Amino acid sequence: MNSLIFFLLCITIPAFTAQNEQHQQQQEENFNGRNTVIDVKGGPESVIWVVQLSDLHFSVHHPDRASDFKSIVGPTLSMVNPSLVFITGDLTDGKSKDLLTMKQNEHEWVEYRNVMEDVITRSRLDKSIFYDVRGNHDNFGVPVVGGAFDFYSKYSINGQLGRKKNVNSVTIQTNDRKHLFVGIDSTMSIGLRGPTNLFGHPTDQLLAELDSALSQWDAQDKEPVTKISFGHFPLSFSASSSSGRSLQDIFLKHSVSAYLCGHLHERFGNNLKRYHQLSNKFLSSQKFFQLGVHQTPLGSAKNCTPGAPPIEEFWEWEMGDWRKSRAMRILAIDRGHVSYIDINLGSGSKRTIILPTFPLDSRFMSRSSSHQLYECEHIIPPSYETIRALVFSVSPIMSVIAKVYDSRSGNLDLVLEEPMMNHVDNFSRGTLYTTLWNYRAFEDSSPSRFWLQIEVTDVMGRSTLSELRPFSINGLTAKVPWTWTEIFVMGCQWAALYYPILWSALYFQFFILLIPKVVQIFSKKQYTYKNFVAKRGFINGMAWVLHELSKITVVWLGILIYLFYLILFPWFVGHVFTEGGDKGYMTYMGWVVKTFNNKERHEYIGVPDVMVLVLPHLFFVVFPTTLASGALAAEQVIYREHVRSHSGKKEDDHDQYNKRGQTSNYNSNRKSKFLLERRWIRKILLVICMAVLLKHLMNCRSLIKAYEMNPIIHFPVYSLTIPLLLVYAIYITGQV
Repeated sequence: MNSLIFFLLCITIPAFTAQNEQHQQQQEENFNGRNTVIDVKGGPESVIWVVQLSDLHFSVHHPDRASDFKSIVGPTLSMVNPSLVFITGDLTDGKSKDLLTMKQNEHEWVEYRNVMEDVITRSRLDKSIFYDVRGNHDNFGVPVVGGAFDFYSKYSINGQLGRKKNVNSVTIQTNDRKHLFVGIDSTMSIGLRGPTNLFGHPTDQLLAELDSALSQWDAQDKEPVTKISFGHFPLSFSASSSSGRSLQDIFLKHSVSAYLCGHLHERFGNNLKRYHQLSNKFLSSQKFFQLGVHQTPLGSAKNCTPGAPPIEEFWEWEMGDWRKSRAMRILAIDRGHVSYIDINLGSGSKRTIILPTFPLDSRFMSRSSSHQLYECEHIIPPSYETIRALVFSVSPIMSVIAKVYDSRSGNLDLVLEEPMMNHVDNFSRGTLYTTLWNYRAFEDSSPSRFWLQIEVTDVMGRSTLSELRPFSINGLTAKVPWTWTEIFVMGCQWAALYYPILWSALYFQFFILLIPKVVQIFSKKQYTYKNFVAKRGFINGMAWVLHELSKITVVWLGILIYLFYLILFPWFVGHVFTEGGDKGYMTYMGWVVKTFNNKERHEYIGVPDVMVLVLPHLFFVVFPTTLASGALAAEQVIYREHVRSHSGKKEDDHDQYNKRGQTSNYNSNRKSKFLLERRWIRKILLVICMAVLLKHLMNCRSLIKAYEMNPIIHFPVYSLTIPLLLVYAIYITGQV
């Protein structure tokens, strides 16, 4: 009997242990954020909501960012009670007080961890629903993930909970729908110091993992799935992988509803939103830029058949920063309809927050699928039959009223005013107010004719109004204009534009240097001061200026050799990691560095990030130096001619020409005489030269601070060539 028991124990214990280990392994895999599923408990059952924060930039030099976050965000999250909280990058600042040295600071990370623990405690939310994504500031000078200076892996919530993958997903599940959220970390695998650490760098492996994560529920046809992705970098600041694929390709393939990001802050504009749709039109231009929020035309044909593939489109919604703007976003998904509200918490916590969830804001709705849904009348869901809004408040609510305005007359005329009812639930996660309406009465060809506003009155009699929003039952989208700064940061695909801009600038500078020499050697046509006076014009003027520059051989040849140097040789050598390690060197193609253990060499990383140093140097230093040197040489010729004309040493024919000019243009010549005798043109050019020198010296100072370099040892050609050429040009053209 004892032998039998012993035999059974020998069989069952290993089996039980193996089963337990398998269960623990599965739990750990789910815990790591790969396949986490959260069942929503409590009402309202038709809607879920999440919170996004971005660009916290906790800094030892700005303690108010962390203190405000601790005092405001915790109570606000407690009031909102979201299903998930996303912090999309730049958790810490990593900058020195003068903003020039950019590397990791452990004190900032300790503060971040402590503040987040306090916020989680105050909000009474579970720590596991927080997802904080790494941003480029969190990657400054980090040589290897998991190393001594990778404080993100040690102090972030993702790091503490073991979410070590670059792609982490979580699914919020209701009775009739799944809501899939996929976070991505596309920072550099080898983190350079700033400023050459500005772009997202998704690898082919990351894109494959993202593709897999977004398709994890595709095989199940029982429940619809709404897909949302979140990360730090906008797509305009994301490079392509080595195979040429991009995040946009994956998002379009899976028709995600939205991509949530940060990185740009609010200083570039409040409307950093962009709509993406797969289309055969504008493909060549959209590879480089997009001039409007809705650049792509509505090109998809109507397909009302059941089970038709979704239209390949998605919204990209960049949000404001906590750093200065104290911004927070609440995003809701109501029966597949995605809406959001951005809140400014600069004045403290809000007493009441209102988020209309239907009808959708016609400026930021999925334009193709919404319009197709309207055209396919037999599949319009019951969700159209009510106006709905989430209301979060610290005080009991007495009344909620939905108001619809008609702007057809040019004014906002109230055409609907209905009280909204709350379906009370003892286990409610939040408060959803609804009211029936005849949505057919608001069908119109204009997407901005009708406007919705919700008014909430609390028990203290305080009234809160939501932002007026245009809506379109037809699924038509209202036009949203971009400012030039918004086009610059959201519309331009900088990763694709870098090399075309770089080589265009270099070819142009070679052209303006070499063509005058070629003309001078092989052509009888000469661009001189006399020819310019006889036949004025911008082209003749520039040709003459560049012709005079070519006569200053030292300056002309120096600029030409300097351009070849910038193409063929390293620009400078410096420290690229937080502490220690061998120095790396930078070219226009990126950095060449060794890993922290000096075992592996990495070539040309940080592209197109280096464009923040390369392009400004070419456009604001080298090119102005070329033009200023030529202008100084031309001014010297003008002054010499002026001296000759007043000393009787000029040629007879030219002297007669001057006399005729003096007779017909006496006042004009009098002013010219004053300018020439005092050499005011030269003085203006000297001011321009000083501005170029100052710009160059400021760039050098920034580089010295950023990469701990000595300008004489680590980048003598870069730092000294331009000043020497300008000083020589000033000296040689000052002689008469």
